[in-house]
Amino acid sequence: MIIEKWQRLASRYLVQEKWATLRVDELKLPNGTIKDDYFVLEYSNWATAIALTEDGKMILVRQYRHAGDIISLELPGGVLDGDEGGEAGVRRELIEETGFSFKTCKLIATLYPNPATANNQTFTYFLTGGVKTHEQHLDEHEILNVEEYTVDEVKTLLKENKIAQCIHVAALYYGLAEIEKMK
Repeated sequence: MIIEKWQRLASRYLVQEKWATLRVDELKLPNGTIKDDYFVLEYSNWATAIALTEDGKMILVRQYRHAGDIISLELPGGVLDGDEGGEAGVRRELIEETGFSFKTCKLIATLYPNPATANNQTFTYFLTGGVKTHEQHLDEHEILNVEEYTVDEVKTLLKENKIAQCIHVAALYYGLAEIEKMK
């Protein structure tokens, strides 16, 4: 069977806010069925960083996540601003959140956080040669700690389910594969 895209017949917005937009679409499926209430969350794209310091340690951040009600150990990164490119955005986020600048930066993965209900992408970058060049410059709602781990410690954190953010777990898979290529 050939899988075909669905045809959007109409759309209307239920919520349009800074951080999230909720759209409802009327769709025509390939078999002719009309689906008149398909809900789509529109988000900006995100960038995440597999960020290695000059001495090979990986930078992670720990912060409270209200929707999940958890203290979360995560990769640095965040929302891309407007038409900001991914590399520029991830470098900006790293300086803001961690104060680190990096010598190299390359895109290693493009992921869809949840393509069933959301339209955004997450770009995962692999950065090396990180050095502390700035003080943190956090957004008003950000309260986070910067932590450094060896690659083996990160592997243990993953094995022990200590990193709960699934997009970041997927990004770490790509990052660890990139580290293996460097050996």
